[in-house]
Amino acid sequence: MDDERSARLLAEALGARLAGAVDASVRRRVEYSSDASNYRVLPTMVVFPRDADDVAATVDFAREHGLSITPRGAGTSVAGNAIGPGIVLDFSRHMNAVGVVDVEARTVIVQPGVVLSELQRRVRPHGLRFGPDPSTQDRCTLGGMIGNNACGPHALAWGRTSDTVRELRIIDGTGTHRTLGTDLSQVPGLAKFTTANLAVLRTELGRFERQASGYGLEHLLPERGSSAAKAFVGSEGTCGLLLEATVALAPAPAATVLTVLGYPDIATAADDVAAVTRCGPIAVEGIDAGLVDVVRAHRGTVPDLPRGRGWLFVETAGETPAHALLVAHQLCREANADDHRIVTDPAATAALWRIRADGAGLAGRTPDGEPAWPGWEDAAVPPENLGAYLREFALLTAEYDLRGLLYGHLGDGCIHVRLDFPITDAPKRFRKFLFDAAEVVVRHGGSLSGEHGDGRARSELLEVMYSPAARAAFAGYKALFDPDNILNPGVLVAPNPVDADLRVAGLKPFPAKGFALSTDAGDLSTAVHRCVGIAKCRADTHASGGFMCPSFLATADEKDTTRARARVLQEVVRGELDWRAPAVEQSLDLCLSCKACASDCPAGVDMATYKSEALYRRYRGRIRPLDHYVLGQLPRWLALARHVPRLANALSSRPRLRRTAMRLAGIDPRRRAPRLATTSFRALRTEHARRHTANPVAFSCSHTPQPPKIGPTTPSLHVYATSKPHPVPADTPSPPSRPARILLWIDTFTTTFTPENAMAATRLIESLGHEVAIPDKQLCCGLTWISTGQLDGARARLRATLDAVSAHVSDGGIIIGLEPSCTVTLRADLPELLPDDPRAKPVAAAVRTLAEFLIAHPTWRPPHRPNDTVIVQPHCHQHAVGGFDAEREILAAMGVTVQELAGCCGLAGNFGMQQGHYDVSVAVAELALLPALRAAAPNTVFLADGFSCRTQAAQLANTDGIHLAEYLRAD
Repeated sequence: MDDERSARLLAEALGARLAGAVDASVRRRVEYSSDASNYRVLPTMVVFPRDADDVAATVDFAREHGLSITPRGAGTSVAGNAIGPGIVLDFSRHMNAVGVVDVEARTVIVQPGVVLSELQRRVRPHGLRFGPDPSTQDRCTLGGMIGNNACGPHALAWGRTSDTVRELRIIDGTGTHRTLGTDLSQVPGLAKFTTANLAVLRTELGRFERQASGYGLEHLLPERGSSAAKAFVGSEGTCGLLLEATVALAPAPAATVLTVLGYPDIATAADDVAAVTRCGPIAVEGIDAGLVDVVRAHRGTVPDLPRGRGWLFVETAGETPAHALLVAHQLCREANADDHRIVTDPAATAALWRIRADGAGLAGRTPDGEPAWPGWEDAAVPPENLGAYLREFALLTAEYDLRGLLYGHLGDGCIHVRLDFPITDAPKRFRKFLFDAAEVVVRHGGSLSGEHGDGRARSELLEVMYSPAARAAFAGYKALFDPDNILNPGVLVAPNPVDADLRVAGLKPFPAKGFALSTDAGDLSTAVHRCVGIAKCRADTHASGGFMCPSFLATADEKDTTRARARVLQEVVRGELDWRAPAVEQSLDLCLSCKACASDCPAGVDMATYKSEALYRRYRGRIRPLDHYVLGQLPRWLALARHVPRLANALSSRPRLRRTAMRLAGIDPRRRAPRLATTSFRALRTEHARRHTANPVAFSCSHTPQPPKIGPTTPSLHVYATSKPHPVPADTPSPPSRPARILLWIDTFTTTFTPENAMAATRLIESLGHEVAIPDKQLCCGLTWISTGQLDGARARLRATLDAVSAHVSDGGIIIGLEPSCTVTLRADLPELLPDDPRAKPVAAAVRTLAEFLIAHPTWRPPHRPNDTVIVQPHCHQHAVGGFDAEREILAAMGVTVQELAGCCGLAGNFGMQQGHYDVSVAVAELALLPALRAAAPNTVFLADGFSCRTQAAQLANTDGIHLAEYLRAD
């Protein structure tokens, strides 16, 4: 408590000097206690500087109070370079400007917080690009890339970050502003230091391109250009704080072709690198079969690959597509691969490269699903030694009984791997392996790090790689900039032990109480530690096109990322925080429970589930917030309102009464209450059956309506007569002899607000010759109970659902859902909440969306509407579970012009209705939904199956949406 109070007082004192913010709250310190590494160090405070003056004032304050400073960009470092015990400076929030692009000189000035993909977007219209492109390019910052000397797959063509740097403006550890270029006299003593260390710099440094460990002091040599700026690159925040960088740009290639080469294994692929690079490729990436298997298991499928168990992804460039293709064919003749595939289609190329991009996160799990960790993440050797190194490395991992997934920049000799280290229960064995691995890489003439830097993960290992004279030179270099060692101490010089401050060391299992967490053996600790911090949840969605973390996209605050929330929950399972701690509540408050992280996060973090578990533990047996009783049990209240829909609508239409009632119920009064349908689906269906039965031309009864056989505990199902099927083309395959029996899941939202959607779906399904059944009483999937953590109530509703539908499923029937969130609840949450009920998995497996049912039907053909323009909003839950491919296929077959929105609508069930969330809800809608609707041409169709999505559009854009069922049935 004294430490917390001291941190708060220090933060208040520093905050008075800055234009930017200072935060020493428990939650904020936890959020910044780790990066993408194995390490955890709680800072004293986090500073968000607005300008160079804020940075200078922070350095002065740190010196006055004996605090260290660690700079941070996106926090994607896997070596623990971006965490520290004193002040963490987050440059990404404010100091992220891109200066004027000098097209003639091919340079640009950037601030340290600029995200690489944003820089690429700014320079692309000029036919230029920034050369290095790490896999995290849609969230990593230029400051971080300069700190670690980042590379990426195209280093063969455009080099490392150090090759691009022309000039740097920094503040060093003494608080002195410096400009670093090619004049060593800009740093007092640097020229003398270089002269004194010529022998070491020439013999131990810069031996091959990917030698990234230690300082890049070879750039100080006169034959290397005497560049103080380039030497500073890769210093990992230990020598100065970057304020501004002038970097070189490169012409973008006119045309590229991807060739995938197949080999028996990745070591054999490495043996062929010399032959492959003779053709002048701009990228040569290697991928092991184990990684492909994990990506396939996570995504369901991967693009076709050539025969083999190890692959080289080789990109060739040319002045024209034909020229690039010619080089690719030459490559295939030169290479010694067993098989190959040349890819020219941009979409197919992107899909193949996605295997590599997803691998960075999915490598956090072995093929058996066990956690795998960084630590020996990116060793590099001269490319000619790579095959031999990989074979010896395989022997070493077998000796330690370790497994991992290999991939990397084989053209440069750099290999990435994460291994199932015994960090939790045997950190000393982890330490021993690292020293043995260092010995192996040094024997092959290599470097501990090829691009990620040394950080806390490898700095102690520098004693294996470098002589005492070289390490003394490193210390002398740092002393010129930071004599008092306040900048990122414990890294590179006077390093911390590699096994100190390990985040998961000593962790015990933490059994889940709410969900089965079947993919993590029921252990909540394992689940929340799925987050290894690579921060795809911070991704620039213009570059990634993802749905994840809509609140972060709206606020640009680290606290609203999946990663930050995982960090807070990790503190809970460590025993450092209680479930009822304010930090936990604050962290989870703006999580929309959109579930997008369950699919978009490469590590498979499912924060919506963890949030429900947290709320369950926080409030079980206690009084809950009022909105949990109102919105969390909404189906209960809507069931009452459906008896008097006109009265309910009349009361909700009175503004003063509505606002007062909403405020009292914990609902934002700026929201409007959706109007209840005055006629229920059952009434509509009964009238439909009556009218069509009386008209034999329009309705042909193929059987005598009878309720199906039901078990003793199964409520009866209403089975309605089947309409006359639509005529189908003569060449259409014959339908099954026994059409599938369909149970239409009439969810609470559909039956209460939009029964016409269910009616349209019923008529469409019946037109194909199928019976349509519905339960004889209203059932509920429990979604609103789940989202508010009322899991016992959700289980009760799901058991009632199983009682009602399991006989139907056992008899071969399927279930079609219309509301995506409810459909996903049955498909994904049902078996997790009722894992011991043998009926749960079969019922979940029987659930389909309407589109999935239609696209698989042998006789159905969609209407052709080539003149329609459609804006389609995929529901977040459907995006995360099951996907949107069937809907895309239907719309493509209809010939419509489609604008598909990528991102959440912002309402997300109860989230956008709750008090305190309205502004964020609107901000999320402004990311994609609202701009698209405002720009839409007249008569554009807004297609959204989600009730929340349609409600958001109606309330914020005065736009009515339509369900796919209605759109397909519309005349």
